[in-house]
Amino acid sequence: MGDIREPLRELTECGLPQALEVMGERWSFMILRASFNGLHHFEEFLSELGIARNILSNRLAKLVEHGILKRDPCPDDRRKIEYRLTDKGFDLLPAMVALRQWGQKYGAEVSENPVLVDERDRLPIGPTSILSHDGRILGPSDLYLVERKNLGVRADGTRAEPVGALQAGSVVAIDAARAARDAA
Repeated sequence: MGDIREPLRELTECGLPQALEVMGERWSFMILRASFNGLHHFEEFLSELGIARNILSNRLAKLVEHGILKRDPCPDDRRKIEYRLTDKGFDLLPAMVALRQWGQKYGAEVSENPVLVDERDRLPIGPTSILSHDGRILGPSDLYLVERKNLGVRADGTRAEPVGALQAGSVVAIDAARAARDAA
C-alpha cells in the first residue's frame, strides 16, 4: 500500500484504534443495530437483545459519552429516557452494513429475513465498496498511503484535483467501474 506504512504502534495516529475503543465489542454493535431498527428505550433494548441490565446500562452510557447516542426525556413521560442516534451515530451505518455483508458472506449460511433493500426500488443493496473521490470502486491494489503534504501528487509528479464529492443519491455505475478496473 505504498512506500510508507502506518505507525502501527501509535494508537493516536489512526482512526481505527479510536473507533475500536468506542465500538470494539459485540454489545455496542448490537445496541447500534437496534437503534437503527427504531428502538429507543432501555426496556426495549433489554427485552429485544437479551442483554444483562448492567451491561446494557454500561454500553448505553459509553455510547452516549462518545456522542453516538443522545439521551432525551420522552415527550409523553418526562421520567423516561429515550436513546436517539446522533449524526455521529448515523455515520456508523456504512460500517454496520459492511460488517453485516461480511458476516453474510463468510459467516454461517444465513438466509436473512428481512432483507436490506433500497427504499426506492425495494431491491437488495449492492456490496459496500471503497470509493475514490470521483466514485471509482477501489480494490486493495488501488490503495496507497502518502504523507498529508503529498495529497494529490500522482506517481508521475502531476497534481490531481478533487472532483465533486459523491452525495446520497449519487449514481455510480458499479458494473462499468468493476469492468474498467479489471481491464486495467
